[in-house]
Amino acid sequence: MKMWSGRFREPLDPQFETWQRSLPFDWRLLPQEIAASKAHASALCAAHVLTEAETAELRAALDAIAVEYTTEAGQALVREHASAEDIHHFVELKLVERVGSLGLRLHTGRSRNEQIATDMRLYVRKTIVHEIEDLARWAEALIELAHTAGDAVMPSYTHLQRAEPVLVAHWLLAYVEMILRDVSRLKDCSERLNVCPLGSGAVAGATLALDRTIAARELGFAAPTANSMDATSDRDFALEFAQAASVLGVHISRFAEEITLFATNEFGFVELRESFSTGSSAMPQKKNPDLTELLRGKCGSLLGAATTLSTLLKGLPLAYNKDLQETQEPVFAAADAVEGMLQVLPKFTRALCFRHGRMLAAAQSGYLNAMAAATYLVHKGVPFRTAHEKVGHAVRFAMEKGVELDGLTLDELRQFGGEFGEDFYAAVTLEATLDCHDVIGGTARERVRKALDAAAERVAPLAKPAVEEAIHAGA
Repeated sequence: MKMWSGRFREPLDPQFETWQRSLPFDWRLLPQEIAASKAHASALCAAHVLTEAETAELRAALDAIAVEYTTEAGQALVREHASAEDIHHFVELKLVERVGSLGLRLHTGRSRNEQIATDMRLYVRKTIVHEIEDLARWAEALIELAHTAGDAVMPSYTHLQRAEPVLVAHWLLAYVEMILRDVSRLKDCSERLNVCPLGSGAVAGATLALDRTIAARELGFAAPTANSMDATSDRDFALEFAQAASVLGVHISRFAEEITLFATNEFGFVELRESFSTGSSAMPQKKNPDLTELLRGKCGSLLGAATTLSTLLKGLPLAYNKDLQETQEPVFAAADAVEGMLQVLPKFTRALCFRHGRMLAAAQSGYLNAMAAATYLVHKGVPFRTAHEKVGHAVRFAMEKGVELDGLTLDELRQFGGEFGEDFYAAVTLEATLDCHDVIGGTARERVRKALDAAAERVAPLAKPAVEEAIHAGA
């Protein structure tokens, strides 16, 4: 029997009935549906709709359903259930099998509109906890790699042209900063979603005098939602989650792109481990960076999920509309994609092998100390614009001569400015070029050592228990 069949006399068209069911994808909300149903039972008990004994019986039956159907085999039974429309219907059917008509009483004072809104919030909140934990593991891998790199040097790039030398650790820490911003966005999303829709009814609020704080408190929400119409139709949290996931995907894709480039023979900065590469079925010599290419590709699905949600929500009138059923799959897809990427990234990152000699050679050629040379002249009292021009002329002369700046004689340098002295050569060594960037966030060696320590301190609190506690507190 359908949960809404009383008003209807005609059976559903079989094809439409199969097509409109959400159980094939919302089965994964079983743990959230069980938790929310138990919380609702507590609220009904406090309202004297259920006795304490009935409440205990219902909660025990719900726990038993969770145990039976959260295994891999049990999940298959949920997905393949012949008659349940959605996860709410499935749980009700199983509850009635266990406790008879008492199971039907649990739906008193609630609607599936508020149930799915609650389940999805619980799902996204839990997913965010896991994603932050996984992001912390990737950040830790990057920090470990940066520690191992020590004072190793590489070229930095702007416009994909060599720019200035930087420490390899400095480059790696750039991605740690991206990760920490991703964590911040996910935490922001958790804070805003951490209100409980239970008690909102179908649209106008529950018809019983329920104490909504009971369910909210049991489920770890900061408070009940403030408006019933908004509560059942709001999917901002889903959109925010997908958008945060898409930005995270962009960051992963940028990292993947750089590793893909650096692993080419043309760069030769990175040696890919065979355990994270594949070969060619046609060309025996190939070792392909399939992992990084897939990371790049999967970013597209994350951007697609965010776009799908925006498109679904943009024209919906208040309050609940069946269109909202379509918001679930993009959220699940985004969660699955991020989980998959973050499962492989820490191991892949730790396994990276840098060709430090090749990187060092690249950092010492191509006039990457030109900025340091201009800074040298600034310290001699030359205005920067003038210093820039003088060094530019010197670079052009060195290019024509086929040497680096430090390969020019002092007499050759002085044709571009009398400010050049013997101390110029010490000012444009690789070490001096690095250390002249002695500002917060710069690549000076001591600054990077401090930045590494600071990054480790910022990542350390992202352990799961601490994150979970903060999210459940609504912080």
